[in-house]
Amino acid sequence: MEISELLKQTDKLPNVPDVVRQLIQQLNNPAADYGEIAEKVSQDQTLSLKILRLVNSAHFGLTRKVSSLDQAVIMLGMTRLKTLVIATGLASSVKEIKGLDLKAFWKESFRIAALSKWFAQQNSNVDPDIAFTAGLIHNIGTLLIYLATPEAALQVQKLVEETACEQTAAEKHCLGFSIPEAGQALLDMWNFPSELGIAALQCQAPLSYEKPSELAAVIHLAHLINDLSESDEALEKAIEQYPHDVAELANIKLESMPLLEEALKLESGLDGLLS
Repeated sequence: MEISELLKQTDKLPNVPDVVRQLIQQLNNPAADYGEIAEKVSQDQTLSLKILRLVNSAHFGLTRKVSSLDQAVIMLGMTRLKTLVIATGLASSVKEIKGLDLKAFWKESFRIAALSKWFAQQNSNVDPDIAFTAGLIHNIGTLLIYLATPEAALQVQKLVEETACEQTAAEKHCLGFSIPEAGQALLDMWNFPSELGIAALQCQAPLSYEKPSELAAVIHLAHLINDLSESDEALEKAIEQYPHDVAELANIKLESMPLLEEALKLESGLDGLLS
């Protein structure tokens, strides 16, 4: 099987709103007209209602009810609202997938996005907004596989669960390629910034690549903390397993170590989008 075969099945790809794609494509553009983008978001009633419902939730703790996106921009700022638009649009891109718990998938993606942003803010050279978006979409290849070739996706899952086969090896055995490779191909097809696709490809083992990505290193750290958060003695395990070489790649200094407890308790605040 070739990845190109999957990408040709356009009717099975995640249905990401055009305005969300535009936002992601403009992440590296300092001259982007976010006022125009906000206007386009306001014209998408479903997207707008979900965003406003989340903004008015207890998590944001606003002093008064927000009834329009213009008010949300004033109360939260365009940067914060931008991340909400991207998260809302992506989480709404697929309604149901056989064999995949979408609610759990997005809940984990939201938290890894929030953790990626948090790590990027710890002395890193990585832009926090880009880190958030990269964390959010780093596993988009999983959606692609379950949508375009569900039988093969279930074969991968079964092989991992019933044998000692490692995840990537199972993917290449059943699919002919890895899920991160499929994710990178999809993000490139959507004309997203190339750094997002590279980060999706490398985040599992960033140091194994000839030109490792700082952004991938940030996502790798976020994944580690997310995986450990529910475990017993999470802080001790986080300190023990903290990959200093990956942190060094991300330019995250050791001064951030005492803050790991804060990271372990971090919530995305986006789970309301899943109700």
